[in-house]
Amino acid sequence: MIPRSADGSERERVEVEVEIEGRRLRLSNLDKLLWPRVGFTKGAMIDYYAAVGPALVPHIAGRPLTLARFPDGVEGRGWYQSNCRGRPEWLQTRTIIGKAGQRLELCVVNDLPSLMWVANFGAVEIHPFLASGERQDEPAVVVFDLDPGPPAGFLECCSVALSLRGVLDGLGLASFPKTSGSLGLHVYVPLNTPHSFTDTKEFARAVAAQLATRHAERVVDVQRRSLRPGKVLIDWLQNDPTRSTVAPYSLRATSPPSVSTPVTWDEIEGAVGGRDPSGGSRGAASVERLRFGPAEVLDRVERLGDLFRPVLELRQVLPP
Repeated sequence: MIPRSADGSERERVEVEVEIEGRRLRLSNLDKLLWPRVGFTKGAMIDYYAAVGPALVPHIAGRPLTLARFPDGVEGRGWYQSNCRGRPEWLQTRTIIGKAGQRLELCVVNDLPSLMWVANFGAVEIHPFLASGERQDEPAVVVFDLDPGPPAGFLECCSVALSLRGVLDGLGLASFPKTSGSLGLHVYVPLNTPHSFTDTKEFARAVAAQLATRHAERVVDVQRRSLRPGKVLIDWLQNDPTRSTVAPYSLRATSPPSVSTPVTWDEIEGAVGGRDPSGGSRGAASVERLRFGPAEVLDRVERLGDLFRPVLELRQVLPP
């Protein structure tokens, strides 16, 4: 995406004008260090989003987005932006009602030019809402956000995720994991059939409560911080019409840059069992194999395709 010289190096320009799928965009400040500790620039971020776009865009198309912006880098001031200010006239928006009853005009990314504009806007993280298209009252998925309370960590999240999968399997529901790109793990249950947010939230709450009762020594289903040390919170509150969850393949504002990455259940089992598909040691080494940066994610997509594609296609119905 970024113009390069014949030897593959970036041209000595910090601002370029490009044409992408018939749209002209001006990409600016490409040499700005958004991840200064590792020398990862805004241009490198835009390159990543351009390359991963074919896998990412289907997961956010038609959905209003919350954008985590860090225009001065991830070590500078950042904020979650809802209103889609300064957009070109061709970039779509969608109006939603916020928690306080206010009307918000959020960006919608349906194609690669829109994704490039959002990245150039300084959006490091992309957080879509759970409903898409015109049916903003119908979530397409149920999301379980597994968040560890230290000293519990990612390995404990993997163990709880396997217990969660067992409950879902018992209900006849397929589920798909992805790393949060930060400390935790997300488990998605695709629906793609008519359900209300009341349906999905009550279902997620009941499943979380069941696991918290069954595994009280390692699982909690309430936000109270005094209960969370050493346990994994199953956050069912994400299943709310006013909440968004980081998209698969979105970068995170961590240093070095990490990515919320779809993974397989075999990989989760490998981490918990102290191995990986190619053979590995127990503990930290196996967990580290489930932490992915931009280059590793692009390699995975090229080799494995979009592991999260079934989340868009599989039709399931929650039990009564």
